Amino acid sequence: MIAIIDYGVGNLFSLCSSLKAIGAEAMVTSDPEAIKNADKIILPGVGAFGDAIKKLNDTGLDKIVIDEANKGKKLMGICLGMQLLFEKSYEYGEHKGLSLLKGSVVPMDGKIPSELKIPHIGWNALHFAKAHPLFKYINEDDCVYFVHSYYAEGCDDSLLATAEYGKELTAAVVKNNVAGMQFHPEKSGDVGLKILQAFCEWEDNV
Repeated sequence: MIAIIDYGVGNLFSLCSSLKAIGAEAMVTSDPEAIKNADKIILPGVGAFGDAIKKLNDTGLDKIVIDEANKGKKLMGICLGMQLLFEKSYEYGEHKGLSLLKGSVVPMDGKIPSELKIPHIGWNALHFAKAHPLFKYINEDDCVYFVHSYYAEGCDDSLLATAEYGKELTAAVVKNNVAGMQFHPEKSGDVGLKILQAFCEWEDNV
C-alpha cells in the first residue's frame, strides 16, 4: 500500500488515480497509523512552501514523514513535496524544510534569462545525472510536465536528473530511500506512469 499524505495542500485525486491505473494500491490519508503501516509514502504538494510546511508541522505529519524516512521506508516528494524534503526554502522569506536532503529551494527569478516566463509551465526533457531504478522504464530526453517558480540547488549529492529552462534546473533527486520529482508524474502521460511504476517496484537503495 502506498500512502499519499493529505495535509490540505493540493488536489490528490489525479495522483491516486494514476497509481490505481498501474495496478498499485494507494490511499489518500492524514492518519499517522495508516502512514506508518504503508509500504511506501508519497508527499505531494502545490502552492507556497511556507504554508505547506506550517500545515505539516501543525498536524505533526512532519515528524511522521521524517521518522518513517529515517527507518528506511521509501518516500517520494512531488513538486512542492520534493522541495519540502530540503533544508530550507527562500520562497517569500526563509523557511526550514524537513532536512531529509541537503540543499535549498531558491527562486528562478534572476537565475534564468529574463525573457523566459515564470512560473516554468510545460513539457521539458529529462537529462539524467546518474542511473537509478526509478528511471528504469524511461529514456534520456523523455519529456515530463513542470509547473514551478522555484527550484532546488546545492543538492549535487542527490541529483538524479535536470531539465533545461534557461539553465539546467534540478528535476529529480534521490538519496538512499528518499526521492523527489520537481515535475508531476501524474500529469506526464506514459512517461510519468512508468516512473510511478518504478517507484512502486523500488526496493534497492541504489
